[in-house]
Amino acid sequence: MALPPLVTLEQAKGHLRVDSNDEDADITLKLSAASEQAVLYLDRAVYPTPEALQDAIAAGTAGDAPIVCTDMIRAGILLILGDLYTNREDVVTGIISTQLPKGAASCLRPLRRQGC
Repeated sequence: MALPPLVTLEQAKGHLRVDSNDEDADITLKLSAASEQAVLYLDRAVYPTPEALQDAIAAGTAGDAPIVCTDMIRAGILLILGDLYTNREDVVTGIISTQLPKGAASCLRPLRRQGC
């Protein structure tokens, strides 16, 4: 069973200030990538709700250092999404592509698993 997303499409479109449905597929793709990048950066399993985390613990599938998604994590995901949405080309002058945007790192760093 797939978990609900950490950030909804509606939240993403609100953050990007997109009113139409014309770009939903592209935004959904980038939202998925942003969520994955945030979770990989945190190096821990992230669950959308306390109930989802409890279910994973009960099933023995919670992973290492699991955490329930917080507003800081959602903000980090949205900041990564904004960067992906704005910088649609592979080459962007002045930005190191292997680093998270500063705002996203600021939101996610305090929750990152120790030793990472």
